[in-house]
Amino acid sequence: MVLQSATILALTPMMGQAQAQLALSTAFNRTVRNRVLSQRLAKSYCQILLGVLPEFSNKVLLDVRQQVRKGFDELSTAPLPAELASRIAEIKKLAEASDAMAVLPPTRETVSAVALQSDKVMAATNATAEVFEKVAKVGSAKLINVAGRQRALSQRIARDYFLTAAKLDGKGLQDQMKADVAEFKKGFETLKAAPISTPAIRNELELGQAQWLFFETATLRKPDDKGMETVATTSERLAEVLEKLTNLYDAALKDVLG
Repeated sequence: MVLQSATILALTPMMGQAQAQLALSTAFNRTVRNRVLSQRLAKSYCQILLGVLPEFSNKVLLDVRQQVRKGFDELSTAPLPAELASRIAEIKKLAEASDAMAVLPPTRETVSAVALQSDKVMAATNATAEVFEKVAKVGSAKLINVAGRQRALSQRIARDYFLTAAKLDGKGLQDQMKADVAEFKKGFETLKAAPISTPAIRNELELGQAQWLFFETATLRKPDDKGMETVATTSERLAEVLEKLTNLYDAALKDVLG
């Protein structure tokens, strides 16, 4: 009994650390998800301005706004270091500014403002993701970041397609689209070569690449009514696959830590 008690006491700090890491993994995923949500919000808001599948676009916008609020509610319960907590608070402030604009009837001015704000959210979240990786002290945490960034890149490419259709393609937008496409393809190669893999992950990677081909082909079309509808639907299907893929990496990371 004495030996058993001593063993339990010795393991308690290790168990506490593992539990903290598990909570950190989930918080990491919830935080980086703000990148994709910011871009989906701007994308769907622009779709509404353009009259692209109005009911569908409004549903996506409402869903995104709900996910953003739920995500920050969940993060408020996570035990995080002070630096991460302050960074997340800043992301929340930026996201709330986007949300406040997105409830207004879309105009060219408000759509441009929401798009600009979405990039601010993405930049702040990218910086926070780097801090998360250092705090996690687990190399495979990078996979959650890469998979999560794939989600955001796909949606920013779609957003920029619609901004172009609305003739809101400011300086550098086309260059950014090309850079995002190249980075997305590079990200897939990184994930395919990663040491952490499961049958479910490999399956989602294959699905993701297939959906990417549909989506990329759609973005090369002229932004007429049919073209915009195709980009709207294929971008959402791609987002669903990439969301599941990121969650699978989250689960795999928890298995490693456990």
